[in-house]
Amino acid sequence: MAKRKPKNTYQTDYYAQKAKKEHFPARSVYKLKEIQQKFKLIAAGDRVLDLGCAPGSWAKYAATLVGADGRVVGVDLKKVTEKFPANTRMMIDDVLALAEMEKETLEEKIGSGYNIVLSDMAPATTGRKDVDAARSFDLCMAALAIAQKSLAVGGAFVCKIFQGEDFETFKNAVDGSFKTHKIFKPRSCRKESKEIYMIGLTRI
Repeated sequence: MAKRKPKNTYQTDYYAQKAKKEHFPARSVYKLKEIQQKFKLIAAGDRVLDLGCAPGSWAKYAATLVGADGRVVGVDLKKVTEKFPANTRMMIDDVLALAEMEKETLEEKIGSGYNIVLSDMAPATTGRKDVDAARSFDLCMAALAIAQKSLAVGGAFVCKIFQGEDFETFKNAVDGSFKTHKIFKPRSCRKESKEIYMIGLTRI
């Protein structure tokens, strides 16, 4: 009996098909679009820092929102090959290493005065929910450390985290740097996914 060919996830997934038609490299763009529609975090002229930006969907969408007077800086371990507008800069660097830097050194590397810091980072999954959640927490704390050093007063922070036993710890850490927080799961997240977005509003 002939083996059944596995379904091509990209072709069968609604949001993946939509991303392809709209010339975004990944379906994840619709998560940020939903966040933007609900919270209106990114405005024309803003400075945006996108951590773990590969393959580039969030940075590309953010660049359309900030316009020619705005600026988007993306950071990832991988080289991002997507084409971006002139207001976008891509850097190859390790977010975990950046998080350990002193504020002045970090500013020299990536700049400062950002209106929003984005993180859609996720660890390489192992299939063990506890391990994956712990690794996600480490990435989130690194993203928060960078946000604390590089955000302008009043700025915002968007971070994906896998739900696990460290979730409350992360929420409390966000509360310590922002006036309020929101927890949001976009409809475009896969139903089976444990990911959720923590949104820090108004950097203090």
